[in-house]
Amino acid sequence: MKNPQEQIETLRKQLHEHNYNYYVLSRPVISDFEFDRMMKELMELEAAHPEYHDPNSPSVRVGSDISNRFTQVAHRFPMLSLQNTYSEGEVAEFFNRVQRALNEEFAIVGELKYDGTSISLVYENGRLTRAVTRGDGSKGDDVTANVRTIRNVPLILKGDDMPAYLEARGEIVMPWSSFEALNAERAEQGEQLFANPRNATSGTMKLLDSRVVASRGLESYIFNVTADPMPTPSHFENMTRAKRWGLNVSDAMRKCNSLEEVVDFLRWCDKERENLPVMTDGVVLKVDALSQQRNLGATSKFPRWSIAYKFDAEQAVTRLESVSYQVGRTGAVTPVANLEPVLLSGTTVKRASLYNEDAIEALDLHIGDMVYVEKGGEIIPKITGVDTEARFLLGDKITFARLCPDCGTPLVRNDDEAVHYCPNSEGCPPQIKGRIEHFVSRRAMDITIGPETISLLYDKELIRDAADLYSLRFEDLVDLERWGETSANNLINSIDTSRSVPYERVLFALGIRFVGETVARKLAQAFPDIDQLTRATEEQLMAVDEIGERIARSVTDFFGHPESIDFVKRLQQHGLQFSLSEELLSARMNKLEGLTIVISGTFDLHSRDEYKAMILQNGGKNSGSVSKNTDYILAGNNMGPAKLEKARKLGVKIMDEKAFLEMLKPGNVEVG
Repeated sequence: MKNPQEQIETLRKQLHEHNYNYYVLSRPVISDFEFDRMMKELMELEAAHPEYHDPNSPSVRVGSDISNRFTQVAHRFPMLSLQNTYSEGEVAEFFNRVQRALNEEFAIVGELKYDGTSISLVYENGRLTRAVTRGDGSKGDDVTANVRTIRNVPLILKGDDMPAYLEARGEIVMPWSSFEALNAERAEQGEQLFANPRNATSGTMKLLDSRVVASRGLESYIFNVTADPMPTPSHFENMTRAKRWGLNVSDAMRKCNSLEEVVDFLRWCDKERENLPVMTDGVVLKVDALSQQRNLGATSKFPRWSIAYKFDAEQAVTRLESVSYQVGRTGAVTPVANLEPVLLSGTTVKRASLYNEDAIEALDLHIGDMVYVEKGGEIIPKITGVDTEARFLLGDKITFARLCPDCGTPLVRNDDEAVHYCPNSEGCPPQIKGRIEHFVSRRAMDITIGPETISLLYDKELIRDAADLYSLRFEDLVDLERWGETSANNLINSIDTSRSVPYERVLFALGIRFVGETVARKLAQAFPDIDQLTRATEEQLMAVDEIGERIARSVTDFFGHPESIDFVKRLQQHGLQFSLSEELLSARMNKLEGLTIVISGTFDLHSRDEYKAMILQNGGKNSGSVSKNTDYILAGNNMGPAKLEKARKLGVKIMDEKAFLEMLKPGNVEVG
C-alpha cells in the first residue's frame, strides 16, 4: 500500500498526462467520469495532507488547450471550469447548498451542455474583434481568423442597444452531419478517423488554414455574456437579449423555480438529446440573478453558483459473435466486431469498431464474450470492456488477421503505426475499387457513378483502374443489367465533362496517401505541372507550406512506382488537366523565383494565408521551419523566439510586412 505522499504524486502525474491528452492532443484515453473520480480522490488526499501542497497540482489548475502556434491573449474575465455531477442526488445537494447560502428566493437556469471547444467572442461597438479559446482559463489562443469562417457567428450584431464592450462565451461544435462527412472524407484519404465531434472540433480549431476550417461546417452556441455594465440583472434575460442581437442561443433553455422543475428539465434533456443535430454531454445549471452569483462567489477552480450535470454514456451488453476485417483504398485493414443485435441510443447495433490490433489485445477478446458496447459521444459504437464473470464455454481468443481477407497477401505493420496494411495495392479488389470511388467523388473528378456501378464494371472486367473509365463506350454499358440508353449516355457524358476538372482536383483524385484537397492545392501552386511534381525531391516538397516529411515521402513514393507513372500518362492521354490553367499561370510572377520564405508572427496589413498566397503567386516557396535553405523570414508581431534565434545563427535575412510588400510592387527589381 502506497503512503499518502506517493498516492498524491501518482495521481498528479496521471492527471497531468490526461490533461495533456484531452486539451493539447484532443485524444482523451479515459472517460470524464474516471477523470473526475481521480480528481476527487486527489483533492481529498490533499485536503487531508496539506503538508504536500504543490502550486502546480492539477487540482488548482484548469487544463490547457494552448497551442504554441497561435498568439496568446489574456482573458479580461477568467474562464472557470465547472464542477461535474452525475446524479440527481448531487444536483439536489447543489440546490440545497445554494438555498442555505442565499437564504432567499432564487431561480435556476438550465441549459444544454454542448460538447466542443469553449470560446470567448469579443464584440466592440457591435463588431467582432477577437475570438479566444479558453486555454488555461486566464489566457488562450487567438483564433479570430478561424472563428470568422463559422457561419452562425455574427460578425456584426443586430440592433442598437448592446453594450459598447460585450464578451460572449460559448462552445464551438461540429454537427453530426458535418462530422460524418468529414470522417467519410478522411476514410477515403486513408487518414485516422476522429472518434467524436468534440475531438474533430478541437483539431479543426487548431488548424492554421482558415479555409479548411470554413469547409468543416462548425457552429457556435452561446451560453453567457459579460459586459460592463451588464444589460440586465438576470442571466436568463441577458441570454434572451443576446439571441435578439444575433448570437446563436439555444432554445433548450429553461428558468426553474424549484428543485422539482430542475429535475424535470434534466430528464427532458436526457430524452431529447437523441434528436439534437449536435453532440451534448449534459446540462449546465446556473443561479439566474447576477447579484446572487456574486454573493455565492467561486473557489479557485469552480463557481459556487453553477454546476454541470453529465449524462450517463449510453451502454449495452451483448455477445461478440465474430470479428471481420475491412480493407480500405489505401490498404488499411480495420477490424470490426460483429455483435448479437442490441438496442442502443434508439438504434439497433450489430457492429462495433475495434480500431486495431492493440485495441483487441487490450480487451483480451474471445468469441462468445459478453461485451459492453457504448455510444456516448461516439458516432461509431465501440466495445469498452468485457464481462469476464459471464464467461463460459469460452471461444477462441481473437488474434489479428495475418493475411488480407480479400486477396490473401500477408499484412504489414509499420513500426510507428498501429494500423496493418495490405501491400498488394495493384491486385487487391477493395483497394482498387476504393481508389476508383475516390477518383469519381464529388470533390475530385465529380463523375456520377456509385460504388455498386463501379463494382459491377470491375467484376465485368470493363475497368481495372480509374483511367479505364475514359475508355468506356456506349455499347459497353447499354446492355448491362438494369441499364439502358439514358443511363449509359449519362455516364459517358459525365466522364467526358470531367476532362475539364482543374489540375489541383485531378491531383486530389489520384488518391496519393495523405494528399487531401488542401495539400493538393498547395502542390499545384508550388509545382504548376505534373512533370515538375513527379521530379520533386522530398526536400523540395517539404519547402512547401504545411507539407512535412510524411506527406513528402508519400508523394515521392507514389511517383516512384512505374505503375503510378503509367496511370498518370494514360490519364494525360485521355485529356485530363495536369497543369495550372493559363489564367492562373498568367497571374503568376517570378519576383520571388527560387526563394524560400518562412512566415512567423501575426500581421496588421494582411492575414498569414494572404501572405502565403502572395509568395506562391510570385514564384516563391513558403516553409514552416527555418533551415539553411531559408532566404527570408517574413516577421510579424510576436515572432517565435526559437525561429528568431535560429535565423540569427544561420544569417537568414528578416523583413517586416511593409518591406515584403514593397518587394512585390510593379517596377521593382525582381529578386532571384
